[in-house]
Amino acid sequence: MKLLIINGPNLNLLGIREPELYGKRDFAALERYVRDVCDSEGIECELFQSNYEGAIVEKIQQALGAFDGIVINPAAYTHTSVAILDALKAVALPAVEVHLTDVDAREPFRRISYAGMACEKTFKGLGFEGYKEAILYLKNKMDSP
Repeated sequence: MKLLIINGPNLNLLGIREPELYGKRDFAALERYVRDVCDSEGIECELFQSNYEGAIVEKIQQALGAFDGIVINPAAYTHTSVAILDALKAVALPAVEVHLTDVDAREPFRRISYAGMACEKTFKGLGFEGYKEAILYLKNKMDSP
């Protein structure tokens, strides 16, 4: 099984950006965490982060035929990007949305998730653990007959 793990804008600033919300662990720690989870589960993964919507859309499109599923934290594009929604729908791969914080407990505009409309499940407010839950969800889905 091969998963594409996508992180959107400003996640590269983890540990610096609003540590009271996102914690003090940096982006490199998140990437290590995700790789460790995938390694322990026998899952191949590719990690991708971009601050640019078009780059994220292109990466989703390139996933078709190359990956079995997508874990995506669209970050700020969650609430604005119909383009990411359409790309996820177009490739039609099983996708799971992740948010480090509980977006429903934050500003009202964060309660709308365009990307989530194309995802099977969303994990929010679990910090790094949300990525593990998303990976395990996709693994269990793929392993089920």
